[in-house]
Amino acid sequence: MSRLSNYYQLSPSDLDRIVEMAWEDRTPFEAIEAQFGVPEKDVIKIMKQEMKLNSWKMWRKRVHQKSMKHLKKRSEAVERFKCTRQRSISHNKVSKR
Repeated sequence: MSRLSNYYQLSPSDLDRIVEMAWEDRTPFEAIEAQFGVPEKDVIKIMKQEMKLNSWKMWRKRVHQKSMKHLKKRSEAVERFKCTRQRSISHNKVSKR
């Protein structure tokens, strides 16, 4: 476990969920902070620790370009954290059809 997960008292399943939420384009950093108490700068650090370098670079580039990752920049038409096309998730595995 990393120092950040110890500082925030995060279990391995919490870390998996944070990574999953951060990877999803429509989930804002504010939702992660509301649920786990981890601010954006620490979510970025967690992602860097938990991901391969190339995957992290690709994620950072994508997140930097998205306005949906921040509630203040998001269009008012978007009212939910979860994508309407996303199926229910349990234990960090997307349910199959």
